[in-house]
Amino acid sequence: MPVDSPPASQPLPQPPLVLDALVNPGLPSDDCPRRARIQLDLLLLAIEALDLGGGEAMLATARELALEGLVKGRVHLWLLRGTNPMRRYSQRRPLQIEEAKALVIIICTLARRLTVLVRQLLVGYQQLSDKQLSPEHHFRLADYLSRFRSHFRARMNPRRAGVIAYSTDAKLDELALQLLQQLLLCSGVLGPQRLWSSLFDGEVS
Repeated sequence: MPVDSPPASQPLPQPPLVLDALVNPGLPSDDCPRRARIQLDLLLLAIEALDLGGGEAMLATARELALEGLVKGRVHLWLLRGTNPMRRYSQRRPLQIEEAKALVIIICTLARRLTVLVRQLLVGYQQLSDKQLSPEHHFRLADYLSRFRSHFRARMNPRRAGVIAYSTDAKLDELALQLLQQLLLCSGVLGPQRLWSSLFDGEVS
């Protein structure tokens, strides 16, 4: 009587080629450090404040770049972002290096598409500062800052020490502007490599 041979094991899917430009940081494990998880989520939060359809754009970008194996839809993206320990409903699951690479590519792709708006807001802020005027005098900038504050307060845990540090509008506006500057750096040709390296500054011995 013939014996059925065991099914051949399926090869693991290979990471998309778009991730090849990001070199593994050489950490002791495949889990991203705390600071990297926070930074990635905050940059995505800034993109949502810039673009009302930012959440859908993240998922569409994942599909366009064949990253669905790492960002598997709306719920999975929420879980990945929930690895930010500042979140109200933070996830205990780790953020794997390959997942972080996918988020970096998504952030930089969207930052490139938003480059004109980001530049306009940063130039507008500089002009207001030179005239000692508040952001309320620039409609688009005021709108971005207002949405960022709203998103941050709705999604972050107010009891976390890292969140308490941003308890005022002024501190949140400062954070939102810093993230704009980072998104501008992300929008260049070497944006993904720059962002990726910055996530692990001081983490690799």
